[in-house]
Amino acid sequence: MVGGVTEIVTERLVLRHFVETDRQAVVEIQSDPETNRYNPRPPDTATTLVMFDSWLEHWAEFGYGYLAVRERGRPESADGSDVIGMAGVRNREFRGEKVLNLAYRFRPSAWGKGYAAEAARASVEWAEREIPAIPVLISVAVTNAPSLRVVEKLGFTEYVEEDYDGAVSRHFRR
Repeated sequence: MVGGVTEIVTERLVLRHFVETDRQAVVEIQSDPETNRYNPRPPDTATTLVMFDSWLEHWAEFGYGYLAVRERGRPESADGSDVIGMAGVRNREFRGEKVLNLAYRFRPSAWGKGYAAEAARASVEWAEREIPAIPVLISVAVTNAPSLRVVEKLGFTEYVEEDYDGAVSRHFRR
């Protein structure tokens, strides 16, 4: 196991490892058509459940991965209903290289507050401090202007543009 994180606290957010009770919140967020406006193949409930299981497995193997995000100062619910999004890094192969894939997704009710940049920045800072030998990569559909703005705020550099998962995407590195 490399690294290990239990919780990251930012000015306005708490990011913590996923637990089983987050399953429903993740399904709601990942399969919401609004959160998939730029995704040519949005996940359905069954696909999201498989993804969530793989995220829990990644946590068990590596001690880090995608994190549940909730607003700081709000009580944590027993059923995961306080989860407003997800963010974090996990292992991925890209063009034959091991990278840390940065991902984030939030409920539409959390949009416009800068949470994506705040959570992504905290995730990248953790990864670069704890696992500096593995570069962080983020892939963004070229039509996803909001995510491209987040990438710019985080100081990523464009690495390559290509068809990826059904859309023309830009891949960025730090």
